[in-house]
Order: sequence, then C-alpha cells, then structure tokens
Amino acid sequence: MKFGSISVEQAEGAVLAHSTSAGDRRYRKAHVLGAEDIAILAAAGLTEIVVAVLEPGDLGEDAAAETIAASMRHRHVEVKPAATGRVNLHAREAGVFTVDAGLVDAINAIDPSITVATLARHATVEKGQMVATVKIIPFAVAGYLVRQATALCERSEIFAVNPFVPKRVGVIQTVLPSVKASVLDKTARLTEQRLARSGSRLTAERRTPHEASAVAEAARALAREHDMVVIFGASALSDFDDVIPAAIRAAGGTVVRSGMPVDPGNLLVLGHIGATAVIGAPGCARSPKENGFDWVLDRLISGLEVTAADIGGMGVGGLLMEIPTRPQPRDLSAIPPVRRVHAVLLAAGRSNRMGGPNKLLALFQGKPLVRRTAERVLASKAESTVVVTGHQAARIREALTGLDIPVAHNADFVSGLASSLKAGVAALPEDAAGALIVLGDMPEVLPADLDRLIEAFERAEGRAVVRATHDGKRGNPVILPRSLFPAVAHLEGDTGARHLVEAEGVDVIDVEIGAGAAVDVDTPEALEGAGGVLQD
Repeated sequence: MKFGSISVEQAEGAVLAHSTSAGDRRYRKAHVLGAEDIAILAAAGLTEIVVAVLEPGDLGEDAAAETIAASMRHRHVEVKPAATGRVNLHAREAGVFTVDAGLVDAINAIDPSITVATLARHATVEKGQMVATVKIIPFAVAGYLVRQATALCERSEIFAVNPFVPKRVGVIQTVLPSVKASVLDKTARLTEQRLARSGSRLTAERRTPHEASAVAEAARALAREHDMVVIFGASALSDFDDVIPAAIRAAGGTVVRSGMPVDPGNLLVLGHIGATAVIGAPGCARSPKENGFDWVLDRLISGLEVTAADIGGMGVGGLLMEIPTRPQPRDLSAIPPVRRVHAVLLAAGRSNRMGGPNKLLALFQGKPLVRRTAERVLASKAESTVVVTGHQAARIREALTGLDIPVAHNADFVSGLASSLKAGVAALPEDAAGALIVLGDMPEVLPADLDRLIEAFERAEGRAVVRATHDGKRGNPVILPRSLFPAVAHLEGDTGARHLVEAEGVDVIDVEIGAGAAVDVDTPEALEGAGGVLQD
C-alpha cells in the first residue's frame, strides 16, 4: 500500500486518508473515491489529496480483518461484521474465557498492521460480551501478512468461552458465639446472588459448630446430593490442618490446596469429596466484591479443572484489594439503582439545507421544535439535561424560556458537530455514567423511547453504547458510556457519535424504538411532512 499526497485526477479508486470537504459535500475518512467524487473535488479547486493506494496483493482493512477472524478456531464465540478495519468477537454464552496467549502473541508479532486483543485469561464473561477484537491499523495490508496470520490460526484453538454448567450447591456455615445470625443470613443471600450469574442454585444450608467432626459429617451428607459444597468458617484459616481442611479429610476427601496467592482470597481451601468439589471460602467471600473465591468458583462451574498449580499461578494479577473491578454479585439491598445518565440536547446547527430559516424554531402544534424536544427529554429518566447552543443562540434560549435546563454555548459551532458534542459532554457532572445524545430535530422521539434506552444502559451496567434503531437500521438518540468521554474530547470537524462508536470498537446495544429513530427534518419537505411550520 502506498500512502501520501497525489494529484486529484489520479486518485480514482484510492482510499481517502482524512475527512475532506468539497463545497457542500463532505467525504469521510476511508471513503473510496469514484469518478464522480474526483469531478466534485476538482470543481471545488482541490488539486492534491492525501490517500492510500492499494497495490496488487493488498487486502483492504475490512477484508483483512474478516479473513483473519474467519480463520480463527474458537468455541462459543460469535464473529461480528467488520467495520473500520475491526472485527469484534462476542461471547455466545456466559462462562469463563480461555485464550492461547502464545498464539495471540505470535499473530501480533507478524507485523504492527495486524493486531489481536482479548480479555484476560480466565475472565468471567456474560452472554453477548465482547471477548476479543481483530484490528487492522492501516487502510490495507499485504496479503502475504494476512496469510501468515491465518496459517497460525489454523493450527490450534485461539480462545473459547467455556459455558457455565449450572450446579446444585450446598453451603455449610460454622458457628461460634461471636458470630451473629444476621451475618450468616447475609452470607447465604450473597452466595445465592453469586451463584445466580452461572444459573447455579443454593439448594441446602447447614449450620454447625466450628469443629472438624461436625463439619465433616455435614460435608459428607451434602456431597452425596450436590455438585459442589462451600464451607464458610466462623474463624479464619490459621493452619493447613485447621478445621476446614481437616474436615474435608475426615469426610474421606482430599485437599488440593490450602491458601492462594490472591488478595483478598488468601485463606481459600480447595478439595474434593468423591466427585464433588469442596471450597473452603475465605472470609472475603462474605462480601460481594471480587476476590479469589470468585476465580475458583467460576472456573469450576464452567467445567475447568483447578489444580494446586493453577492456584499457585494466580499471583500475577492477584492483587485485587485496591483494584475496584466487578462488584459481582452486588448486595442489591445496599446499592442504589444506576441512574446517572445525563442528556445532551444538541441545538447549535445552522440548518443549512433549510435555505435560511432555523428548523429548531419551526412550530409543531404551535410549539418550537427545540422546546418540544427539550420537554420530552426533561420528562425522561435522564438525571439532568444540558442544551448546546450555537447558531441563533439567543433565539434558542428564548424558545426554552421557563424550562429548567442549563445552556452550554458552543462558540465554535461552525466547525461542525464534533465541537457541539465536546461542549455538551464537557458540561456534564463528574458522576455522569453516560451521555444521552439527543438531536434537536427529531420530532417523533418520545420520553418513553428515551427511557427504554436508559434502561438498556442500566442493564449493561454502563459499559456499552446504546443506540436507537428502526427496522434494524441504526438511528438516534444514542447513549455514550463514560469510557468514551475522553475520545469525544478529541473529535474534530463534522464527526459525530456514529463515527466514534465505529472507531472505538465498544459493545453496542441496539434498541428498537420505531420510526422516531429515523425521522429528522433536514429539509423543508421533510419538516412539512412531519407536521412542522417554518418560521422566518
């Protein structure tokens, strides 16, 4: 592939390297230039343009990413269509992710143009979660490099999701005079929630004295009827012959390992009574926060063997105490619902295709369109709303008189949509988990539609983009998670959220809201058809 500046007349069939404007036309980065495009660019006075020119044997970025992804051997993983040189792979089932790190490293060593990124080995994943991505960095890559990658992929399985196989679990809690019944009740409740992520069930609980003989008797009985037994000791493990490991042996079982190099989780015990796995839970397993108990529990439920050597190898990455990762399961009674979606109403545009009048001031049933939209956003579940003004800012503010809605003025609105997005997102409070981006010119979007988007964002725990669709086609509004806010700050020109979603490769949840997702009013004809009346 050749990259650089060439004459516009010679650019037919080349890939545009940067977004470019020619009169009223705007071409996006990666657009393949045709004969009509060349004529328009030349008519606009452009003589040279920066492009990528594919050479014989090259594969375009999407084709290269798709070819490599298609050659990968994996289980319970879904391959998504390519976009902007990226193919994302998602879990078909909930389970535990395994990956051949050596194979991933070998692919990434072929050439910097080819990259494969995955979740960490043994990460617990939900159904539909992205587990890996193949990304081609330039616009094209030499075919022989792609063939090297596919040859490596064909040799062995690169990664897999090992689905959870729901288990029947029995729990033993030992009791001392110092242990409150409320603590035991909470432990049982949190254990049920922890098991729920795999579809497993706590089907029996025994409370015994903190003595090896009593625990052994209960463990032996539960092991006959359950796939797994979990033991919570009233006192922490202080020796490798303490109550829990001693009880496993007394019940006729074997102890695989006592102690693990994961903090919190150091005092875990793993053993077996016959075919039934037995886990002596560390004290931190009484908390919903991630700890070493989760690592062992999830692997066993997904059918993966856990050996003494496996536990001994958990030290690198095992310092969890100061790392707030997944609080799963959550103590739902103690945590308020996620309601930190804040709305950004974009009302800065110049309405260029209207021939003069501002479409946001058009009357719909006697009310300015921008006010109609603002009232619907305010009626939604969004925590707060900020409106971004630019063109005719004073008239927009006047149309919003009386509404409790702060204004973020974008003095650079003529530069394009990106500046308005940046202004709106920058005005959101620091605790905003997501930005609901609402276009001011969508008269058919209702508060209930916005609420459905917000609810989907909450179910995804704020980790995905949520996008409105109509008949399966992407539309607006869209919710951007906080993880994308830094990327918004670097947008330039007339680039919006759609480009950002495609470029960053984050998970996307599409929510069908009906025709409202696709109805905007960019032209006088479209506005009149939607029931609006333009004002001078």
